[in-house]
Amino acid sequence: MDTAEEGRIYKCLFTGSVSSLLTLPLDMLSTENLLADCLQGCFVVTCTLCAFISLVWLREQIVHGGAPIWLEHAAPPFNAAGHHQNEAPAGGNGAENVAADQPANPPAENAVVGENPDAQDDQAEEEEEDNEEEDDAGVEDAADANNGAQDDMNWNALEWDRAAEELTWERMLGLDGSLVFLEHVFWVVSLNTLFILVFAFCPYHIGHFSLVGLGFEEHVQASHFEGLITTIVGYILLAITLIICHGLATLVKFHRSRRLLGVCYIVVKVSLLVVVEIGVFPLICGWWLDICSLEMFDATLKDRELSFQSAPGTTMFLHWLVGMVYVFYFASFILLLREVLRPGVLWFLRNLNDPDFNPVQEMIHLPIYRHLRRFILSVIVFGSIVLLMLWLPIRIIKSVLPNFLPYNVMLYSDAPVSELSLELLLLQVVLPALLEQGHTRQWLKGLVRAWTVTAGYLLDLHSYLLGDQEENENSANQQVNNNQHARNNNAIPVVGEGLHAAHQAILQQGGPVGFQPYRRPLNFPLRIFLLIVFMCITLLIASLICLTLPVFAGRWLMSFWTGTAKIHELYTAACGLYVCWLTIRAVTVMVAWMPQGRRVIFQKVKEWSLMIMKTLIVAVLLAGVVPLLLGLLFELVIVAPLRVPLDQTPLFYPWQDWALGVLHAKIIAAITLMGPQWWLKTVIEQVYANGIRNIDLHYIVRKLAAPVISVLLLSLCVPYVIASGVVPLLGVTAEMQNLVHRRIYPFLLMVVVLMAILSFQVRQFKRLYEHIKNDKYLVGQRLVNYERKSGKQGSSPPPPQSSQE
Repeated sequence: MDTAEEGRIYKCLFTGSVSSLLTLPLDMLSTENLLADCLQGCFVVTCTLCAFISLVWLREQIVHGGAPIWLEHAAPPFNAAGHHQNEAPAGGNGAENVAADQPANPPAENAVVGENPDAQDDQAEEEEEDNEEEDDAGVEDAADANNGAQDDMNWNALEWDRAAEELTWERMLGLDGSLVFLEHVFWVVSLNTLFILVFAFCPYHIGHFSLVGLGFEEHVQASHFEGLITTIVGYILLAITLIICHGLATLVKFHRSRRLLGVCYIVVKVSLLVVVEIGVFPLICGWWLDICSLEMFDATLKDRELSFQSAPGTTMFLHWLVGMVYVFYFASFILLLREVLRPGVLWFLRNLNDPDFNPVQEMIHLPIYRHLRRFILSVIVFGSIVLLMLWLPIRIIKSVLPNFLPYNVMLYSDAPVSELSLELLLLQVVLPALLEQGHTRQWLKGLVRAWTVTAGYLLDLHSYLLGDQEENENSANQQVNNNQHARNNNAIPVVGEGLHAAHQAILQQGGPVGFQPYRRPLNFPLRIFLLIVFMCITLLIASLICLTLPVFAGRWLMSFWTGTAKIHELYTAACGLYVCWLTIRAVTVMVAWMPQGRRVIFQKVKEWSLMIMKTLIVAVLLAGVVPLLLGLLFELVIVAPLRVPLDQTPLFYPWQDWALGVLHAKIIAAITLMGPQWWLKTVIEQVYANGIRNIDLHYIVRKLAAPVISVLLLSLCVPYVIASGVVPLLGVTAEMQNLVHRRIYPFLLMVVVLMAILSFQVRQFKRLYEHIKNDKYLVGQRLVNYERKSGKQGSSPPPPQSSQE
């Protein structure tokens, strides 16, 4: 009921009418649309809880990471932007920082691309001087911060423990006979209502009135996302208002109001940046990918517009998902490049593996214009890569192979093989088998390394791309000797040496963190330009191969099975990709075995043949029979009773049932592994631990395949025998026989579920009974030793007793 009330309060606030507000008390007691209101209330409560946790986490980030300089001192946010610009070279991650430092480096033999430690020291001294000048302005804020920290430290753990002991599930649900749970319900409803008012109602209406005043209401309504866009506009206007109020409070020296407005601005700013980074940017990438690939599927922008008009939410979600996958794999490829290239080559990209990298701290401290510049640069880079690797290869393929495109991705509802089964099979079997293999990543890393070595020697950029380890070691040793010589000349006193001196020596010895020196050849900018051109050509060729070779191989192999019939390209692409992967894997294995001799090769082939035979048997049982039986059982229990009327005969497609059974088997296996310990979990864990190379066929068949197949066969056969063999002997009518035959599977499932629920409730009530009895009547318990010998029984202490009244 609490969630239903939240849903009705939410609808009342956003209806915008006085009548809904007046009838709110009666609506909260109504039973109409109870399920829908409960679901909406659950969503609202979940959003409230997640937002509250995010606010607490953001507070911890501000407390531990430090607030921005403009918040700690009296400078307004728009003046702090210039201060950030002055301190930007100390960051070393942005493209603008290195671009500013790069021209200052002369074309010497060894050059380091990155930040300058001396500049950092000067910057630190300037910041210290600024802090000393602004100490007087921040005395009150420092006192407030100290008081807040002191309040955080002066908490009593015993009081929290006592409160946690008093707050039990029985008291929260009212099972202990008290009415404390009504107070909890009242506070939950009140806090959620206040949260909806502050964080949803006010921004929405601010944005709504602003859009109506500017005349953009019709355009927003045509977007099919009026509520979301209006709320975001309201938050943007609220952020601008907070900046202005913060500046006014700074001018009139209202320190407490200035700090409160600054913290509110940080919350709104971080929230908007998170929406842009996680929501808007992947959505832009997804739509750009779709637009650039229209010719590959023989589609037009009109088709995408019609699909958006028919299902705007689904269309936007799918494009966001595609863009998110693209961003994820792009970031994964950049991480792989960092493992191959010299540290410092990718200076214009942020290192996600850097332990000092904290995107939330950057959102808090960096000004808005820098985030906007990064966003525009990211859109340009990602969009250019899509043009290079998708749009341009498609144009080349259409001109060179006019009959190859478009891909056949039409969905036929009357096809015996459902495309839903195809996508499930691809996502659950093919792609995990490819992506979970470490060999694929190693192959890609080896290709990148080979390309880098080739490009480095062709363009004389080997030192720039991969670095020179010997030169690095010599320069490091020479720098250590210079530091030691300088220390001896300066005659540092012994008192000053210690941990601090050791840290300073390490920092001076290592140089800039994350960068290595390199040899700079002649005509360096021209060589970098040729390197970029070579990289673009390589990416274009790789994209052409990936778009054509797997589909060619898949179409050729599937033609032996289906003939000239058109097949969904996901079938052909998945089949060709898997065959190409198996071929490359076999070639690499044979190349690795060649130096070991003919006898070792024959022995390895024998071992692998035996292992492949065992794997095929296990695959037939666990990946063939079990999913087929599971999918057929799901079809009989859930799908057929819901979709097929009693006067019609259901049709079963084994291929579709098997594909759905694969999905169900994976879900059941995952739930089993996450659940409590029982025999099935133990067996699955043992099979996973053994792996393919140490596969135990006898153990799998005896402990896993046979019990699971037996249970599934009994679940399928027993109801059928009852409906087809026992019921006709009772002399019932044909209609009753048909009813029993069609509904016996869900009926028996309901009986089993009810028995499981009853047994669980009986166990719970027994535990509750024992708990209440022990609370009321148990005085104490005593632990005694247990003696087996009869001679010591007389001298042994009495057994444990529990005195009851």
